[in-house]
Amino acid sequence: MDVKKLKKIFFSTLYLSTFTFGGGYVIVTLLKQKFVDELHWINEDEMLDLVAIAQSSPGAIAVNGSIVVGYKLCGIAGIICAVLGAIIPPFIILTAISAFYTAFKSNTVIKAMLSGMRSGVSAVIVSVVYDMSRDIVKEKNITHMLIMITAFIANYYFKVNVILIILTVIVIGILTTLTHEKKVKRSLVQ
Repeated sequence: MDVKKLKKIFFSTLYLSTFTFGGGYVIVTLLKQKFVDELHWINEDEMLDLVAIAQSSPGAIAVNGSIVVGYKLCGIAGIICAVLGAIIPPFIILTAISAFYTAFKSNTVIKAMLSGMRSGVSAVIVSVVYDMSRDIVKEKNITHMLIMITAFIANYYFKVNVILIILTVIVIGILTTLTHEKKVKRSLVQ
């Protein structure tokens, strides 16, 4: 067991969780920046797979993202370190906010600060969308591009529930994989 690596996982997720506002998708991007771009412990394709697993699992995506990254890096010990690092800051912050809720509720400085954070979160989300869509476009896979564009249009313009979109994409992925496997088997037989 690599104690240095476990400490790095814990303190990285603790830091990211402490200073990340805007929800799980923001922290997933920062996990990518930390573990893929900075530390080079995970490659980009693996990180995309880990994010897909985290998104498809029930629960908070920040915790799920920490679980899959922790497991990939150090197994069960990595999960424990990553999850503790991810949940301690929100636990402390939410406990403090709930204790002082009435004071925070009417404070104009707090309101202004939260309004400013919304702008920053929006910028981070735009960055995530750009990075993910850029990778899809680089693949030059027409099916993936059509799915991405159709999912956006269905959700944004027609207000189709995201769960329905995800289920539809899962079915498309299964059908595409089965079709591809049949083609591979036919080519091996011939």
